[in-house]
Amino acid sequence: MDLLFVGDVVGSPGRDMVSEYVPKLKKKYRPAITIINGENAAAGRGITEKIYKTFMQDGANVVTLGNHAWDNRDIFNFIDGAKWLVRPANFPASVPGKGISYVPAGEFEVAVINLQGRVFMNDLDCPFQKADQLVEEARKRTPFIFVDFHAETTSEKQAMGWFLDGRVTAVVGTHTHVQTADNRVLPGGTAYLTDVGMTGPYDGILGMERETIIQKFQNQLPARFEVPKEGRTQLSACLIQTDRKTGRAKSIERILINDDHPFHDY
Repeated sequence: MDLLFVGDVVGSPGRDMVSEYVPKLKKKYRPAITIINGENAAAGRGITEKIYKTFMQDGANVVTLGNHAWDNRDIFNFIDGAKWLVRPANFPASVPGKGISYVPAGEFEVAVINLQGRVFMNDLDCPFQKADQLVEEARKRTPFIFVDFHAETTSEKQAMGWFLDGRVTAVVGTHTHVQTADNRVLPGGTAYLTDVGMTGPYDGILGMERETIIQKFQNQLPARFEVPKEGRTQLSACLIQTDRKTGRAKSIERILINDDHPFHDY
């Protein structure tokens, strides 16, 4: 049973790539479920109800978020009614939405958990304690557990991977927008990748217009980062193959589609 995960969708360029390539990827790989991280989908800042519904129409089964989840105020109008929208579970309990969703996958279901790191990010509840709680809960229902760990540092992401090894199907990192080349299956059977990468502008800097960011590095003055409206685009994803009996991962494959890595449907 395969799981397809598409990394941080940035603005309209990223949404266009999802609309074009997710149906093609689903046709090629036939995953049991498709997960999309959409926390940057609305002009690089949060998500709207319309975008969430479009992702579902394009083939997503569940949409995860991250530290930009609340940047677009529209989310407060629909998150509690969005069954397949998952925000970081280690936000305070009073925050709307949920941090885990159980997604039907034929005769099985997949638990999708979203967590946010704390190093160089907001000081939320401990993601490791929250992971313990949710994984214990999820394993009573299903052995198929996918964790989107939205974190800044490689060390914190690796720590989460080893912490959950043997207890979940996969721990895949998001947030840093650059696909890493360390995909592997850990000894306990958990697929791991430090960062799946971003889906959006190919020639920007982390999906934003590069000129403004370069100037900020030069002069240290405040600047508003914008998503380029035109230019080349990319899609970053990964495919996880699992054992249907145990829920353990058998392999994790990186997917990168851009001008230098064109898509092949064979």
